[in-house]
Amino acid sequence: MDRRSFLKTSALGGTAAAATTLAAPVYAQGKKTLTMVTSWPRGFAVLDDAASYLNNMVNEMSDGTLTIDKKAPGELVGAFEVFDAVSSGQADMYHSADYYFIGQHPAYAYYTAVPFGGTAQELTNWYYHGGGHDLHNELGEIFNLKSFQAGNSGSQSGGWFRKEIGSAADFNGLKFRMPGLGGKVLGKLGASVQNIPGGELYQALSSGALDGLEWVGPFADERAGFQEVAKVYYTAGFHEPGSGLSAAVNLDVFNELSPAHQKIITYATMATTHLQLAETLANNGAALSRLQQQGVKTMQFSDDVWDAFGAASSEVMDENMGDELFARTRESFEASLTSSAEWLSKSDAFYVEQRERVRNKG
Repeated sequence: MDRRSFLKTSALGGTAAAATTLAAPVYAQGKKTLTMVTSWPRGFAVLDDAASYLNNMVNEMSDGTLTIDKKAPGELVGAFEVFDAVSSGQADMYHSADYYFIGQHPAYAYYTAVPFGGTAQELTNWYYHGGGHDLHNELGEIFNLKSFQAGNSGSQSGGWFRKEIGSAADFNGLKFRMPGLGGKVLGKLGASVQNIPGGELYQALSSGALDGLEWVGPFADERAGFQEVAKVYYTAGFHEPGSGLSAAVNLDVFNELSPAHQKIITYATMATTHLQLAETLANNGAALSRLQQQGVKTMQFSDDVWDAFGAASSEVMDENMGDELFARTRESFEASLTSSAEWLSKSDAFYVEQRERVRNKG
């Protein structure tokens, strides 16, 4: 397939036609500025943190010769419009969660999270040492993008609810916010699934427009204030065991950059992933304690509910296997997952279990 031809004939073609000219980096006295649109309101823990780390790292690593002008949703385009804006050239790059864009291609789910997928470490293993980045770029070329991982939220919570979930039947008719393929899984269980930008979630939960939602984890959820309007918090979820964040640069813009500036973006995205994930994991425990002190009840789904998640997840994943690139991405990802789990289950997982048993003994 001629991927550029695909782009011209896709739904994105309308967006591209609407853009008057391809946005090239701003050049002034040898300096280059890239306009980066994001899906995160300013100050959002974890997510805007990652975008800010990337922004600052590129500016500092280049000694000011390559800078990023970061835009929040609404400052140039909406939260879910960043993909089309960069693909068409209306903006130079985006920072977002690629599973927002499964409507463009279902394989984008793998670069954030898929149901019963990899932990943050396992996703990183696949991305950098199992062919994931190459597949990300192959996918991005269809839409004129150069793609990178640029952050990871770690394991995301099962979500905020107004009432406890006693069985899978309790999802039937539930108005719930969950993006990506995880949302399609809840749809199989009868939920009325909605994908609402992060900046609108508090109001939607508070007003009753939503019965529940998933967001990130304690550090981010506390700052969003969900504990003020819901008190039942399921701390483990099936849908995002280690959610990657992504940066993508318009491919024409990226190719115009010097090799040094291209490498700065490459290495800044890697550093962002490491630093932001560590910050998140360092803060989740204390944030969870504060949530509990405010009356939040932490819970886990029953095995029966997990089994229902699993059965519905298999259906959702299999529905996309007719797409050749999705199928290759799934095969690559699951091969890496099998390899990672073989060791992690016998080392890290067992060690943590034994460490906590010994520490708490007596």
